[in-house]
Amino acid sequence: MKVNAYAAKAAGEQLEPFNYNLPDIGNEEVDIKVHYCGLCHSDLSMVNNDWGLSQYPLVPGHEIVGEVLDVGKEVKGLKKGDKVGLGWYSASCLHCNQCMDGKQHLCGSAEATIVGRHGGFADIVRGHWSWATLLPEGIDMAKAGPLFCGGITVFNPIVLSGVQPTDKVGVIGIGGLGHMALKFLKAWGCEVTAFTSNKDKTDALKKMGAHNVVDSTNSEELESIAGTLDFILNTTNVKLNWDAFLSTLAPQGKLHTVGAVLEPMEIPAFSMISGEKSVGGSPLGSIALTRKMLEFCVRHDIYPTVEEFKLEDVNQAIKHLEDGNARFRVVLKA
Repeated sequence: MKVNAYAAKAAGEQLEPFNYNLPDIGNEEVDIKVHYCGLCHSDLSMVNNDWGLSQYPLVPGHEIVGEVLDVGKEVKGLKKGDKVGLGWYSASCLHCNQCMDGKQHLCGSAEATIVGRHGGFADIVRGHWSWATLLPEGIDMAKAGPLFCGGITVFNPIVLSGVQPTDKVGVIGIGGLGHMALKFLKAWGCEVTAFTSNKDKTDALKKMGAHNVVDSTNSEELESIAGTLDFILNTTNVKLNWDAFLSTLAPQGKLHTVGAVLEPMEIPAFSMISGEKSVGGSPLGSIALTRKMLEFCVRHDIYPTVEEFKLEDVNQAIKHLEDGNARFRVVLKA
């Protein structure tokens, strides 16, 4: 089967039209006709080979929603015409302890959609049936793509950390990930504090779900909420004064990062020991939790704030994201 796509031919290059042929479909594989695909910062990292994982030509795109075009003979629970989504992972072994425990996203041999295979900046994408998640009735497909990466990335820590509706929580970094975290946590029932370095965003942040807005660069504002937060989610990938944020946690509070901070995080031991505080992190989320997140989104009408580009304008969309102008997720319409 011929696939029409956009690919980077080498690290850092602009994407160009690219055609390739898929072999006969495997017994447990599904082919998905792409309707929309989100543009994530991880796509840029792969195009630029920032992580040393990229193989060229590289077709990015791992926030995919579309329609099942074909199914292998042993595919379960899916049929042609079903509306599905596919995220960062396209396959996992389904027999290791992590997979058998329902934590397929922690599988040591999980296959990423754009690592060693071609992704969703194309008219067709292929994956294992288990990771092609049925979309719930009534979901807005034009906005659903980013839920399969950014959305589940910030939803998983809420469940993993046992966040309660009565909790006071904070979100560091209100961008592509953080703005979705605000929406989830408000619907969860929490009192939400947004940490930002730009107080001009206050009105916009409150519309997205923040009850309080704190200047993360102002030591006095941080001190004013010392010992009050039960949970903080960091979505930034930059070095911060972690001790200052730990001081805002209540006893037994948790600081959880999903931002890929490249420098070592300096965490003073006594800042954790004295209040039985903890620091953790996580990647995306399991297949079952992704399904629950989608149901939660439909129930509460939660979607990322998106800007839509045509797939053929992918390089314009990439520049828009690279320049820091995305508000807050970019979606490509196939």
